[in-house]
Amino acid sequence: MLTPVVWSPETRRHLPRHEVWVGVPTPGTEVPERVDVILDALAGHPLQEAAPHDDTVLERIHDGALLGFLRTAADKWAAAPYEELVGQDRVVPYFFPTAALLAGMEPSPPAALHARAGQFCYDTMTLLGPGTWQAARAAVDVALTAVDLLAAGAPSAYALCRPPGHHVTPLGYGGSCYLNNAAVAAEALRDAGHERVAVVDVDAHHGNGTQAVFWERPDVLYGSLHVDPAAGWFPHLFGHAGETGSGAGAGATRNLPLAEGTGDGPWVEAVADLADWVADAGCTALVVSLGVDAAGDDPESPLQVTAEGFREAGRELGGLGLPSVLVQEGGYHLATMGGLVAAFLAGHADP
Repeated sequence: MLTPVVWSPETRRHLPRHEVWVGVPTPGTEVPERVDVILDALAGHPLQEAAPHDDTVLERIHDGALLGFLRTAADKWAAAPYEELVGQDRVVPYFFPTAALLAGMEPSPPAALHARAGQFCYDTMTLLGPGTWQAARAAVDVALTAVDLLAAGAPSAYALCRPPGHHVTPLGYGGSCYLNNAAVAAEALRDAGHERVAVVDVDAHHGNGTQAVFWERPDVLYGSLHVDPAAGWFPHLFGHAGETGSGAGAGATRNLPLAEGTGDGPWVEAVADLADWVADAGCTALVVSLGVDAAGDDPESPLQVTAEGFREAGRELGGLGLPSVLVQEGGYHLATMGGLVAAFLAGHADP
């Protein structure tokens, strides 16, 4: 049985144009063509366009201040003189109200939009422009429609979300992510009656946003395997093995950082380790943050996983037999990423 694919043409509307890395504009890699190469690779799968959903679940995942900023920032930026003055037609922060700046003092709200951006965006790589909100909000509808398919009896559904989302915290965005699609899917599965849901994140980078959303909650487990942030990889501050949750959520977070150059063997073993953890915890539904940037030819990570590795990972997680929403995260090598997604879905459907 081929896994149904949920998508929205609106997800193509976000055009990052470029990123700013160590002060240098570089071409964006999270491009609309990602949607099309995946659709091409999954030709033959049942295809369903996302249905609109209200903001009920989204507003439980993200603070209203973040949602309000994302919804309006691009229009406000376009109405200001930024493009005329410096040629910048995307919202990009340059000023960040860190604890070092505040020094314990109570700040006043910044008046300038270019200063306000740094209250919500925590890097200079994640630019916001015309169509970004529409694409990110459509990706949320994609994830929620996939949950609807499970509620109607489908054993699994693939949510072709774009832009990705696992780096978005309740109040902050970054890492080419704007709204946390996987967290929304997990919350919606809880609403659908699942007492304990697991999120397993196989993206090459730690999903600090998803971890933050569920950090103090025992009802949603978060497990991730990713390139070791201690080796200098995004998100730098989080994703270490000692991070296991807090309060009521103590023990509901698990991180398996991997060395640069890790390939199929130890990578699939880490997936299997998290699958066993999910099974032992008695979860009744699963969300997979399906980044495929752990592949050897992906430009955004040093891991060396092959298509067969992704197929085996799909088998490990499919073998849990849980209703599953497979949410697209990273993956940036256009020539091969569609085939990697197809390999994972094939393994998941036939464990």
